[in-house]
Amino acid sequence: MASVDFSPLSLRRAPVRRSAQLLIGLVLYGVSTAILSRSLLGLFPWGVLTDGLVKRTGLTFGTLTAIISVFVMLLWIPLRQRPGIGTIANIVVISIAVDLTRAIVPDQHILGWQIALMIGGIVLNAIATAVYVGPRLGPGPRDGLMTGLAARTGRSIRLVRTGIELTVLGVGWLLGGTVGIGTVLYALAVGPLMHLLLPFVTWKSAEVPQPV
Repeated sequence: MASVDFSPLSLRRAPVRRSAQLLIGLVLYGVSTAILSRSLLGLFPWGVLTDGLVKRTGLTFGTLTAIISVFVMLLWIPLRQRPGIGTIANIVVISIAVDLTRAIVPDQHILGWQIALMIGGIVLNAIATAVYVGPRLGPGPRDGLMTGLAARTGRSIRLVRTGIELTVLGVGWLLGGTVGIGTVLYALAVGPLMHLLLPFVTWKSAEVPQPV
């Protein structure tokens, strides 16, 4: 498997700001995943798969999030994708943040609280994704699989992503994962929200003076 990207682009340019932004984004992503799961109104496709495996294995949501991420990274090997610091941090930080948040926030059965957690989880997830992608310190395991398959097959990223997520959603649903209105709203809202937010949080190399 390709080595982790510890190149100057990943570490030496604005390391403090970019690392802090990455960490904040990943923590918020884990929190958003957890509160969305506690709404019981539906999860995003990978969350549905994780939820289904939780019900089948009894392992924690965070543990299975990490296991799935490692498995997905193994699929990078034939695609010759190169992980970055953000890739490894993605696996560790999100899985911890998910379990810590789920330990605090219980399942909700009152509709008002369910709707609040669902909407809050979706919006926070979009913000978190933009924030952790912005530093450009390496794709998440699932993002790397998507871009690698797109490059190998010559298909558009949108088509490849749709294919992956429909497959994952179907498997997760068959395993008993929670599919609902939250799943639909997530699919409709997260992309446009990220599109609006990314220009404000994306790191640009021009911000750092180049060596003479």
